Amino acid sequence: MKITLVCSAGMSTSLLVLKMNETAKKLQVEANIIAVAEADLKNNIENTDVLLLGPQVRFLLNKYKADYEPQGIAVDVINSIDYGTMNGEKVLNHALNLLKSKQKVY
Repeated sequence: MKITLVCSAGMSTSLLVLKMNETAKKLQVEANIIAVAEADLKNNIENTDVLLLGPQVRFLLNKYKADYEPQGIAVDVINSIDYGTMNGEKVLNHALNLLKSKQKVY
């Protein structure tokens, strides 16, 4: 499973990726989790299963849903509190739930 996090510059989500990877390891979940800047998304979208947007780029949600959900990619915004507290466990669980929902649909 590949989870791609998007924010303005790709920097603020890097710590969240570390926290998510720690949780994935603890839960024995195989996941490739990356953080990218919004400008670099097109170069990093390949094989993405779940696309999560940082709260600062939530305005892109409808565009990304229209662009990527038809390709089978689940798209959503990271909860602001989970993002602000860098709660990797909650964000990873959110991604896993999105993936489960996506698999039921497709």
